[in-house]
Amino acid sequence: MECWQNGRGQTGAERKHVWAIRFWLAHEGRIRDRALFDLALDSKLRGCDLVTLRIGDVVTSGQIRSRAMIVQQKTRRPVQFEITETTRESVRTWLEHRGGSLQDFVFPSRLSAKEHLGTRQYARLLDEWVEAVGLIPGEYGTHSMRRTKVAMIYKRTGNLRAVQILLGHAKLDSTVRYLGVDVEDALALSEATDL
Repeated sequence: MECWQNGRGQTGAERKHVWAIRFWLAHEGRIRDRALFDLALDSKLRGCDLVTLRIGDVVTSGQIRSRAMIVQQKTRRPVQFEITETTRESVRTWLEHRGGSLQDFVFPSRLSAKEHLGTRQYARLLDEWVEAVGLIPGEYGTHSMRRTKVAMIYKRTGNLRAVQILLGHAKLDSTVRYLGVDVEDALALSEATDL
């Protein structure tokens, strides 16, 4: 995981940070937090959409979906996302522990099962995870989770349109600003292409 302030980063470092947090969460037995962390990375959802996911959004016929779709609160636009095997396993473990019906929130509030985990609580949890593995909490936030995978995809492929679709942005300009793509990025991609 990386701060992604400019959409660029050290791919090996991001993976190392992601796995450090996953290992710490597993070691601490924090099955809900592990599922939340993994689903945040895969879904690329804003915090407000992540915490309001319902079990039925990620489960069908008793199985964790490999792909899901929700309508984003901010834009009212549908967005699809993959749920990788690693995430399916952590979500499966959490839901087996948690129980509940398809209408229940995947991540309920600790105060009431009828309410969802709050975005502030999600942000506090993220700060805790980041600090636990020796990173600086102020350099990471819930949007870091949203950006991590798409920034890696962009860095690997240079495909802004794919990133736009994955984020559910209506305009490519929004994606360009979101990732912090600049002239240097464009030139680097051009230099890497030899005719």
